[in-house]
Amino acid sequence: MKQNILPAIRLTLICLVFFSGFYTLLIFGIAQAAPNGGKGEIIMSEKLKIKSKQSGKASDFSPEASYYYANVGQKFDKDEYFWSRPSAVDYNAAGAGGSNKGPSNPEYLKTVQERIDNLIKHNPNIKIAEIPSDLVTASGSGLDPNISVQAAKIQVKRIAKIRKMSEQQIQDIILSTTEKPFLGLFGTEKVNVLKLNLALHQLKQ
Repeated sequence: MKQNILPAIRLTLICLVFFSGFYTLLIFGIAQAAPNGGKGEIIMSEKLKIKSKQSGKASDFSPEASYYYANVGQKFDKDEYFWSRPSAVDYNAAGAGGSNKGPSNPEYLKTVQERIDNLIKHNPNIKIAEIPSDLVTASGSGLDPNISVQAAKIQVKRIAKIRKMSEQQIQDIILSTTEKPFLGLFGTEKVNVLKLNLALHQLKQ
């Protein structure tokens, strides 16, 4: 029995030192070498109302000089902006997570249907078959800052009409902010909603 216990204790101690000490310091060091010291991509911009008046209190509106975190999903639901991906935690970074409901759960299906109905209500030109899943389903963290290119494109008509701009202008913004797959191989094309809306905000209406 000693032959089994002693090696197990040694392995436990080695793992504690490695993962609690060496590995932690290694990741911390890599983070310090990353842009902005590993604190994520921060964008400073002028006042940008990220929520509609119906969605919350005055605190939902950004101050004149605002810091935005590009890697954390934020709620955009005003019709003149591109909408964000839904969040099961209402975009609360302190409590990131999904709904933990399966795809056949009645409550989950009801929520998805409500999102579809709301999307069509505000975008009457689109068909259900055209709606990408990322516009009506939340991500695992609830903080996905990106949407697919298709999710952005189906919102073009609504935004162009409200802002009295040409659809081509809106399409050009999507094209300029589209991020290609990593190394051209990993992942899919995506659009950061914050960067997309900041670019849109800067255009003259």
